[in-house]
Amino acid sequence: MAGNIATSMVTTLLRGTSGIQCEPAATAPAMLLQLYDMENCPYCRIVREVLTELGLDAEIYPSPKGGTRFRPIAQELGGQAQFPFLVDPNTGTELYESMAIIDYLFDTYAQRPLPLKWKLGPLQKFSSTLAGVSRARRGMRAHTGQLPQQMLELYSFEGSPYARPVRERLCEMEIPYVLRSVGRTELQEWVLPPVRKALNITPDSQLENRQNLQAAEGQISVPYLFDPNTDTGLFESADILAYLESQYGT
Repeated sequence: MAGNIATSMVTTLLRGTSGIQCEPAATAPAMLLQLYDMENCPYCRIVREVLTELGLDAEIYPSPKGGTRFRPIAQELGGQAQFPFLVDPNTGTELYESMAIIDYLFDTYAQRPLPLKWKLGPLQKFSSTLAGVSRARRGMRAHTGQLPQQMLELYSFEGSPYARPVRERLCEMEIPYVLRSVGRTELQEWVLPPVRKALNITPDSQLENRQNLQAAEGQISVPYLFDPNTDTGLFESADILAYLESQYGT
C-alpha cells in the first residue's frame, strides 16, 4: 500500500494545486451531473479537477477499457465510446471533450469567467498526461465487481493521493458512485487530519459536504466511503480497498 500511495503522490505533485482548492460555484445543479469516465484518463482527470474546484457533486459511471456495464450506455447516449462524457439532466446537455465540459461547468454553474489556467487547455492536457504516467494502467481496465443495489458515496477531492487508489479500484470494478466534492476552502484544511486532531483544530469550511461529514463522523478526512447498502462508513484507503474487495469483489 505504501508504494501505491507514493506513486499517487507523484501524480498529485505533478498537477500542482489543481483539484484541491475550492471556490464554490454560484449555483448547484438540482439533479446530480452524470460523468462517464476512466480514472487515469488525462482528459477525464482535468474535468474531475474542475468538479473539485467548483464544489460540484456528480454521479460517476466508471467506463474502463473492456468494461461492459457503462461504456455501452455512454456510446448509446452519445454515439461514440469517447471519454469523458458529461450528461446534465438539468439542462438536457450531453458533452464530449474535456475543455468543452469545463467551459460548460464554469458558464452554467460557476457563472464566472474561465480562469487563465483552464484557458490553457493544451498545456493542462499535457500536464495531466504526464502526471498519469506514474499510475501506469491503474484505473484503466475492467476487473468487474458485483453491482451494489444503491450507489456508494465517496467524499473526495481530485488531488488527494489517498483518494486516488479508491477511485481507481471503483473504476476497475465498474462500481458507480456519487462523488461528494470536498475541496479545501480554508487555510486550516491544509493541515493534515492527525495534526488537526492533535491540536483540536476544526476548520470552519464553507462547503456543505465538509460540514455534513464533520457532523456525521466528527472529523473530516479524505477519502471517506459510505455504503448505504450496509450502512458502513470508512476512512483510510487501505480499509476502503479491503472492504470493496470483500463486499463487491468476484
